[in-house]
Amino acid sequence: MTQLATDRSDSERGCNSFDLPISKQTQTHHFRVLREAGLIDEIDYGNRKGIRLRRADIEKRFPGLLALLGAAPPADTAPR
Repeated sequence: MTQLATDRSDSERGCNSFDLPISKQTQTHHFRVLREAGLIDEIDYGNRKGIRLRRADIEKRFPGLLALLGAAPPADTAPR
């Protein structure tokens, strides 16, 4: 979700455009959980799916959350 939060263009992205170090099955589950939580919309094109962040709904429900996610340092630069 962080990749979607930092993309201010709010454009639709394909499921395969995310650099996730998880299996395809886990990725599918992850997107399903986000969709069922009301955080993303999935657009089904038959042979592929598009993902779009529901930015307005998230801001209304959780004010400041997306700004916080956008301000977080990348995972590989976190203090150890």
